[in-house]
Amino acid sequence: MEALMINAVTPSLARFPSRRVPAQSHQRPSNVFALCCWRKDGETNEISGTPLHMELENRGDGDPSEERFQPSNVESEAKQKDIWGLFKEAQQNILYLNKQRIKALEELDRAYREKQLLLDKIEQLEAKKQAGVGRDNLSICWELLLRIDSMVLTGLVNVEEASNLRKLIMESRAITADIFSGILDKRHAELLAEVRNFANGSRRKGFHIVHICTEMEPLVSIGSLASYVTGLSRALQRKGHMVEVILPKYASLDLDKVEGLREIKAESYSYFNGQLRGNRIWTGVIYGIGVTFIEPLYYSSFFNRDRVYGYSDDFERFIYFSRASLDYLVKSGKKPDVIHVHNWETSVVGPLFWDIFVKQGLESTRIVLTCHDLQSQCLEQPDKLALCGLDPAQLHRPDRLQDNAKASLVNLLKGGVVYSNKVVIVSSFHSKGRIIRDFSHGLEPTLAIHKEKLLVTPPGFDNSKWDPFTDRFLPKTYSADNMEGKVVCKVALQQQVTLPANASVALVGCILEEVSDIDLKALKKIIWGNTKKNVQFIFTRMGKMQSPDKVLESFVEEVKDKNVRFINRDDEALLHLICAGSDIILCPQHDPVHQVPLKALKYGAAPIALIADDDRFRHFVDHEYETSKYSRFIPSTFGNMSISQAIDEMISNPSKWKRNIAEAMEKDFSWDAECSNVHISAYEAVKNL
Repeated sequence: MEALMINAVTPSLARFPSRRVPAQSHQRPSNVFALCCWRKDGETNEISGTPLHMELENRGDGDPSEERFQPSNVESEAKQKDIWGLFKEAQQNILYLNKQRIKALEELDRAYREKQLLLDKIEQLEAKKQAGVGRDNLSICWELLLRIDSMVLTGLVNVEEASNLRKLIMESRAITADIFSGILDKRHAELLAEVRNFANGSRRKGFHIVHICTEMEPLVSIGSLASYVTGLSRALQRKGHMVEVILPKYASLDLDKVEGLREIKAESYSYFNGQLRGNRIWTGVIYGIGVTFIEPLYYSSFFNRDRVYGYSDDFERFIYFSRASLDYLVKSGKKPDVIHVHNWETSVVGPLFWDIFVKQGLESTRIVLTCHDLQSQCLEQPDKLALCGLDPAQLHRPDRLQDNAKASLVNLLKGGVVYSNKVVIVSSFHSKGRIIRDFSHGLEPTLAIHKEKLLVTPPGFDNSKWDPFTDRFLPKTYSADNMEGKVVCKVALQQQVTLPANASVALVGCILEEVSDIDLKALKKIIWGNTKKNVQFIFTRMGKMQSPDKVLESFVEEVKDKNVRFINRDDEALLHLICAGSDIILCPQHDPVHQVPLKALKYGAAPIALIADDDRFRHFVDHEYETSKYSRFIPSTFGNMSISQAIDEMISNPSKWKRNIAEAMEKDFSWDAECSNVHISAYEAVKNL
């Protein structure tokens, strides 16, 4: 408005130029000039209609000596004429400004109406989005697939027809999305008629995989499982496979992140503790992945809690969910190629499948288990297996679920290994043999017997967020072809944490989640041995500390040095900058959640494993053949180095060091690379059984 008013005043003054005052007017007293002056606030001084000479004559307190200065009648009339002219001119200016003001108000009113129209349009677009319009093709297809599930559960279509329709939809995703994007809000019967008209009996090419799991990013994320399920599922779908996820409906879920969330209005029951218990089924889409949520009705407290894990009845909670998931698959008529389960929480799916469900229309389905942590196994009394319909006497045997160390108990993770067709173990550094010998946590006999079904895979990571060429957190991006930005990032990192700039031989970053006492002792020796060489260290922790760590505080106080910084805050931007600005990244040996070694390689920093062995930090080199490409790449490029050896190599042989760094940055360690390929090979193998 202010700008409009300024523009309005300027042309008005141009249109009405001030009239030139006659030459003799220079003899006027100063109080006469004041009568026609503009005030600073833009208004004119008030002008009386009384003639000037009458006004002066009526002053009783005037000085008689002033009479000699009074102008003649001719001059007075001329002055009065000039004043009235100026007054009329001012009135015209005021009228013009009023017109401009009206125009400005009209412009504001028009802008307000346009704003309201825009808001209405946004509201309409949002409504269309909720109805399915504007979504990506995969989301639309999944909305349609989940509607078919609902049709099966309500008896509108039979199992065989539903299976054929699902195959058709996933084969022709782009066409399907175009046809059905605007009619997903129709009733089941109307939508089914449209789908049947579209059906052409095409043959499906990819696998149909159903994950039964307890975490999924971004809904519920406790450990590495959440990012793993989402990252792997998205990668598999990009490669043409059909992937869906079944989760418990936790009370703490942020369901605003779920597209098209709806409840399937149909009866759903699960067998538990000798009776059929009801469930409420919800469906939706996340990142283009179809997701089904199971909400127990009778056992409503199972997932209506503050935490996901850590309760005395976790065994009951998760075997209920596992059984309910299989019941849902059978009743909805789904016949996936693979049921993919994770960790001990859903390992009981294997025994349930082969003892109960395989003969209920799932004869062509196979089971794949992924172990993210072999240490977590869940031991329980055998008779509790009967809660979900299993026979304890048949399963409490050494070759089945009986625990290898505590013979009176059953071990759910062991049962998952025994009853799965393939077992995928997530490991960044170790081979199959090394895992069986040293990291099996009591499962060595079982893993050795089932060695042929074991596969090892590294985790993946989201390279859309972690890529130095596109990273929005960096002051200057870079790539293997142009490393100038990494130099800028190093200086920026030094400035941000107040380390001396241009004074370091090497900058070493260390990103940790947990710090043990033995790690701290070794770290002290490393720091004291290298800070004298002008090596700089930046330590930070992933996540927030739950409580003060006195041991850690003592460590920080003890290693105070101008070349050492410890940053104890949850700062995502700083994590990106540490990866970009560091020459070397010290990496924890077991890091399934944050994948620090993968990020270090991508950002052009050498990952050195943080392992205490004879007071040396070195890579754990496993020379066995059956390691992942990723775990073979690190020792083949950087060798069996301690951090001191890595620093010496960087200084003494810079050309070789730079070649290795560039080669590492060119590698693809995303979900679409080795991780998804290992799983596809597992799916292909089990389908040929």
